[in-house]
This record gives sequence, C-alpha cells and structure tokens, in this order.
Amino acid sequence: MLETKRIEIIGVPMDLGASRRGVDMGPSAVRYASLGDRVRSLGLTVVDRGNVFVPVRESVEQAAPNARFLSVIEGVCRQVAEEVATVVRYDGFPIVIGGDHSIALGTLQGLKQARGRQPGVIWIDAHADINTPATSGSGNVHGMPVGLAIERGIIDPARIVMVGLRDVDPPEKELIRRAGVKAYSMSDVDRMGIEAIVSSAIGRIVDPAHPEDPIHVTFDMDAIDPSEAPGTGTPVRGGLSYRESHLAMELLAASGRLGSLEVTEINPILDIENRTAKLAVELILSALGKTIL
Repeated sequence: MLETKRIEIIGVPMDLGASRRGVDMGPSAVRYASLGDRVRSLGLTVVDRGNVFVPVRESVEQAAPNARFLSVIEGVCRQVAEEVATVVRYDGFPIVIGGDHSIALGTLQGLKQARGRQPGVIWIDAHADINTPATSGSGNVHGMPVGLAIERGIIDPARIVMVGLRDVDPPEKELIRRAGVKAYSMSDVDRMGIEAIVSSAIGRIVDPAHPEDPIHVTFDMDAIDPSEAPGTGTPVRGGLSYRESHLAMELLAASGRLGSLEVTEINPILDIENRTAKLAVELILSALGKTIL
C-alpha cells in the first residue's frame, strides 16, 4: 500500500446491475464483519463515508432490455465518482464496497477525475465484464463496466489486467483480443501460479510517463471458489483458493503501489453465517499490509 494513514470507506448498495437480488446488502454485511475496527487495528485511521444513495429497484423504470437500469446506474456511478475523487484529492485511500460490479464504472471515473489520467487496473473476477449493450445476452450492466469504461475513455485497455477468469461469454473473448486487454484465466493461474501473475500484472499496468501513479484493484468475490465464498450472485466452480486470494492481496500490499481498492458482489442472502463478508474483510486487511508474521 502507498504511504497513507487514512482509509475512507464508501458503501454502494447497488443491485440494479444484476438479476439476482441481495448484493445491495453487501456494504452492511462487510461493516457487520467489523471492517472499520479491524482496519484500525492495523494502526490506520478510518473514515466511513456511509453509503451513496441508490434507488430501490421497484421505484425506477427499467431501461432498454439490452442494458437494464443503465441510466439509473450511471446516476449512482456519478455519485461514486465524486466520492472517490474527493478521497483521492485529499490523499486518502478509498475502499469502495458493493454492491454489484457495475459500481466499478463510478470508481474508475472518480480515479480518473482526481488524477487527470486513466488508472492502471487489476481486475480480479471470474467474469471479464467487458460486454456492452450491443453484445450482452442478459442486459445486466454488472457484466459491462469494463466494456463501457473502455468505450468512454475512462481506462486504457493496455493498462488493465484481468485475473481469475473462468466464465467468459463468446463475444467477450473477441472483445478482449480486439481491445488488447491482458487476461489470465484460472488455467493460467494453475500453470503459472498466482505470484507470477500478480507480479506480471503490476509491471504491465505501470504508466512509464507516470511511474508514481498508484494501482487500483477491483475484487469481485466470485473470483474465489464458491466453497470459500458462497455468498455471491454468480458463483462459478474452480476459482481462486483462500490462500491464492490472500497471496494476491499480500503481493499488492508489498509492492507499495496499491492506492485504491474495490470489493463487490457480496450477497448475504446466499451466504452462510456471513462467511463471504468476513473473507472480504480479511482480504482487505491483507491488501492494507496485514501479514502472518
């Protein structure tokens, strides 16, 4: 982690981007798992900025079927962007807690607003999330934040690395190749090991013109095998193990380059005794520098 003593938590109780309900309770589940107190135990100052406002699904009209609730999601993401940008401008470390992964569009925009240039991103997820309204089969916007961010110039596809993929739509495979996004599947993790992949990812996304710029990590909890993280809306077998997930976060902390973090897709309705939220807190602590010894 970059040198900072102030961690600022931003909750985004969004479930408009997904079909399955429940991820809007993710921020509450993570707070219930004592995120604030456990981060303070590392000697860091914590500011909880509360939740941005997200309309209840039943109170808004559904947009076009190829991008359901997109206009409402974009409105929420503008709030997220302002919150993130404010934290970064005042030298804080934002931790954004979702909520479905459509919130990443706001987080990425906020980082760009604050720094005036595109962030380098490590995207840890079972899914590529690079669909667009033109390619999505479901119309769920949580499968589109990478695609929309690239289309809108928020991120440079050459400076995003995906880790842990194992459920990729056929159109997404072509989009990844065409955009030049570096992507590591779980087969790559099996062959290469998570240490080599994370180290390679860190090196790839550094901007040579601005090597001091921090890295952003967005971690979808469905990247982890559902045997360890059952409380997520789109589980896929064969994911990252408990130790692989922690090692990835430990390596990022040790790099000294981590400047912001996002954790998404925690669904307490589908969870067992809040296990997934508790694991999310543990991973956040590893990313902030907590070590075994």
